[in-house]
Amino acid sequence: MIEKASVRLGAPANRARDALDVALVIPLQGPAGIFGPSCECCARLAAEEVNAASGVLGREVRLVLVDGGARPERVAAEVDALISGGVVDAVAGWHISAVREVVAPRIDGRVPYVYTALYEGGERSPGVFLTGETPNRQLRPALRWFASELDIRRWTIVGDDYVWPRSSARAAHRYLRELGGEVCDEMYVPLGTQDFGPVLARVAASGCEAVLMLLIGQDAVLFNRAFTAAGLDRDLIRFSSLIEENVLLATGPENTRGLMTSAGYFEDLPTASGLDFAAAYFRRFGPGAPVLNSLGESCYEGVRMLTELLRRAGDTDVRRIQATAEGLEYESPRGTVQIRDRHLEQRVFLAAADGLQWDVLQQLP
Repeated sequence: MIEKASVRLGAPANRARDALDVALVIPLQGPAGIFGPSCECCARLAAEEVNAASGVLGREVRLVLVDGGARPERVAAEVDALISGGVVDAVAGWHISAVREVVAPRIDGRVPYVYTALYEGGERSPGVFLTGETPNRQLRPALRWFASELDIRRWTIVGDDYVWPRSSARAAHRYLRELGGEVCDEMYVPLGTQDFGPVLARVAASGCEAVLMLLIGQDAVLFNRAFTAAGLDRDLIRFSSLIEENVLLATGPENTRGLMTSAGYFEDLPTASGLDFAAAYFRRFGPGAPVLNSLGESCYEGVRMLTELLRRAGDTDVRRIQATAEGLEYESPRGTVQIRDRHLEQRVFLAAADGLQWDVLQQLP
């Protein structure tokens, strides 16, 4: 069981000296809230495995749950209170970049912060380490694959209106210019949008061959359903670098034709490390466990990366961790991974929706 931050903040200080407390920041509400249960279970699994192996620095890892789906300022204030009050020693978790951009300056290098979401790249705040895929390793090779294998070069971009979709779209412009391609239209909607009718009318009129979806969680679900209802799935490919098993399930098998993605991990990834992780997850949480997906797995990665960093540094001091992190290599569900410039170097795979599953086609170069 993971204790909520509000409980820890409201209770008398009772820090156990043999515990390492980590604020787990994951969305429990809003469009990304559907990812929360998977993220929580995967982080718990990682903590339990670490503790079964004598913990880290001789201390038991304990998770403190923070709702990363709240307004960014509120999330940052809660994380700040946990650190300032001496309640937590580190921060980790999946949440959107709009939250990270407010949280990172508030942490300001006081404790290590492992951000596990795929993101737009360029994060350089002190003490921040990143496990997620970036456009150069995820979007760029995917667009090259579409151009070389399917001769698709005309794209329309539909995204939620915040930093990750807009930054990824700017990257897509650059990558498509390299390929002799073009962006036919580009539009952004507020998080939590329900009606995609006007957006789909512009997509249909844009003359594109494919749609780059930069939508989060429930927004992607509703877009996909409306896309099929409008009949656009007959002629247009959809690609998103942030669509996983949970969104696929909520979208429904009848709405996934022509839907593709790329990621460092899939539940159906046919590698020994991927299969071992899926087996451990369902052995721990049973067949009724929350859907296993890349975003949940990223929270497992976050706890693992944090513990590996601390073990190598032999300390929780951020400067010491940063000084010793470069080149750190370890095994994870994504295979052998390595830390370079505070980011995780990893393989990225391209997959196509097959009903409610991802058919992993190949590793991207």
